[in-house]
Amino acid sequence: MQNKEKDWFGYKKVNPSDKTKLVEGVFDNVASRYDLMNDLMSGGIHRLWKNRFVQMMHPRANRKLLDVAGGTGDIAFRYRKAAGESAKITVCDINKEMLKVGRDRAIDRGYLKGFDWVEGNAESLPFDDREFHLYSIAFGLRNVTHIDNALADAYRVLKPGGQFFCLEFSHLKNAALQKVYDEYSFHIIPKIGEIVAKDRDSYQYLVESIRQFPKQAELSARLETAGFENVKVVNLSGGIAAIHIGNKL
Repeated sequence: MQNKEKDWFGYKKVNPSDKTKLVEGVFDNVASRYDLMNDLMSGGIHRLWKNRFVQMMHPRANRKLLDVAGGTGDIAFRYRKAAGESAKITVCDINKEMLKVGRDRAIDRGYLKGFDWVEGNAESLPFDDREFHLYSIAFGLRNVTHIDNALADAYRVLKPGGQFFCLEFSHLKNAALQKVYDEYSFHIIPKIGEIVAKDRDSYQYLVESIRQFPKQAELSARLETAGFENVKVVNLSGGIAAIHIGNKL
């Protein structure tokens, strides 16, 4: 059943009207150590995934990027480095604390122009129709309450010929590897969160949210329902993560 994820905050059943605030609270708690925790949890592999993700966008200064749920700037900065100083990048995030981290990092890098930092919900973006050439969302879609609404709004804000890119934790195909991955996820990651971020519960949620996220084939079908064509999936590290791509023709 599509959009069943609206009823779940990790493995806890919730009212959909409460989920967005609960997720926002998680990222309020982890914003300052978010990227450090990603390094520790993935052994740095997330950096390779993100590099490939941005490379697949074929960054160019004349292609306007909307990076959703990208408050800390991790994807936006990679795009800027590849596209050059004339790049136009809008970072949209529902969480003020994540955006604050990203703006501070942009200043540290000397990125004073070419970036817009906008607070907004992926389900109802504060942008005009057909405004962007590229839409990216990395490790954010699984935290959206109504995924189908977010996909529909992604389609709305893209120009004809625009492309949708999603990088997200996904589902392994190999059962033996899945068992090892589950052991690590459920027993190690929450402990790292407790020690480094002083927040076990938020990382317990993040692990559970990955298991609740649609499998590759289901998400591809939902992209097609939203109107995207030529949808494809690129699995990373055996399916631990995946890149979904869709085109607005």
